[in-house]
Amino acid sequence: MVSITTDPLEGTWVPFKAELSGDPAPQMALEKMRLVLGVASYAVHFGGETTDQGSYTLGLVEDFRTMTLVSLRGTNAGRTIPAIFQLNGDRLRICYGLEGTLPTSFGSTAGTCYYLVSYRRKG
Repeated sequence: MVSITTDPLEGTWVPFKAELSGDPAPQMALEKMRLVLGVASYAVHFGGETTDQGSYTLGLVEDFRTMTLVSLRGTNAGRTIPAIFQLNGDRLRICYGLEGTLPTSFGSTAGTCYYLVSYRRKG
């Protein structure tokens, strides 16, 4: 059964590729992670446990669609994380600025604290 949502971001997203500061994430870690986006809320699940949870708002800065996450519980509790994103069908690409700086491109190179993740919609 496929659920229908009014917001194209809502749903469960499974990462298939990620890198932090230019270093690729281990495939085993990606297989255990899920991002669940609800109406202005998000949760990150790792190995069946909720590791981060909070709210998000969407915006537009220059040519980028933006997402600002505010973590309320978990590993990032109390942090605000700006990000840019692209949605193309069942694919979602997000570049998170883990140090609080909004990324200006979809890249994660050495010396930056950008986390670039490509997701597929689950289900």
